[in-house]
Amino acid sequence: MQTSALPDLAHTNTTPMHWLATAAAMAAVVAAAGLLQPDASASASTPHNTAAARHGTVTAAAPDPAKAAYPLECGGVGTTVAKQAPGDLDGDDRPETVAVVHCAAGSGTPPSGVYVLTQGSGAAPRIVATLVDPAQQMSIGDFTVRDRVISATLLGYSSSSVPSCCPDEQEKVTWQWQNGAFVRTSQSAEPAAAGV
Repeated sequence: MQTSALPDLAHTNTTPMHWLATAAAMAAVVAAAGLLQPDASASASTPHNTAAARHGTVTAAAPDPAKAAYPLECGGVGTTVAKQAPGDLDGDDRPETVAVVHCAAGSGTPPSGVYVLTQGSGAAPRIVATLVDPAQQMSIGDFTVRDRVISATLLGYSSSSVPSCCPDEQEKVTWQWQNGAFVRTSQSAEPAAAGV
C-alpha cells in the first residue's frame, strides 16, 4: 500500500469544537441574511410602493382640495369643489392637485376659479397658482390634467345681458409649467353652444 504524499489535513479529524464553530458561522450568516431582507410589512398588492422603497423614494399623496381655503367671497354659503385632478405638474415627483371651485350657489352658474394646490407643511394644502380668477366671470367646461398639461374649456359671456345660465363664448386653453410659472396657451376661440 502506498501512502499519500500530501500532508495530513487538520479538518479531517473533526472535534466538537469544529462543529460549534461551524454552527456559529451558519447562525451569523442566517442572521445577516434576515437583516438584509426587504420590509416584510410591504404588501404584494402594492408593487409601486415596494418599487419606490427600493429606489429610495416615497410616493406622496396629492393634496385634498376639500381641505384648502379658497379666496372666494361666497356670502356665507361656502364653496364647492366642482372638479379636481391630481398630477405632478412641475416634475418634482410630488403631485399637485388642480381644483375647479365656485360658490355653493343653489341655482345658476356661479363663476369658477381654477387653483393649483400643493401640500403645505401643515394639514391644509396651499394655493400656489390661480389659473382662472372668479372675477373673470367664467365657468369651466371640459377639464383634464394629463402629462403635466392642464386642459380646460373656459365658458364666458359676450356681454352682461347674456343670462348666466347660458354662456355664449368658449375658449379651449392649456397651462403648462415652464421656467417657474404656468404658461397659458389658447387652442381656439369659438362661440359656445347655447345652453352649455
